[in-house]
Amino acid sequence: MPVVGEVEAFGDVPLHIEVELGRPLMKVRDILKLEVGSVIELKRAAGENIDIRVGGAMLGWGEIVVADNSVGVRITDLRNVS
Repeated sequence: MPVVGEVEAFGDVPLHIEVELGRPLMKVRDILKLEVGSVIELKRAAGENIDIRVGGAMLGWGEIVVADNSVGVRITDLRNVS
């Protein structure tokens, strides 16, 4: 039986999906200056590839997209888990 069929009964269980857009390196003095509304610049742009994880395990890959002034992730490849 395919893996999808084996876990289908758990279809309504919520899971956290992790999508990391960046890991900026900041000095403590700059972190102390952060306040509501501050912007932390990331060195990532729309179209770049990123990892998609579920429960810490690699699920697949995606690319950063911008639509209607929002940032999202378009899934480009799913890992074969069978």
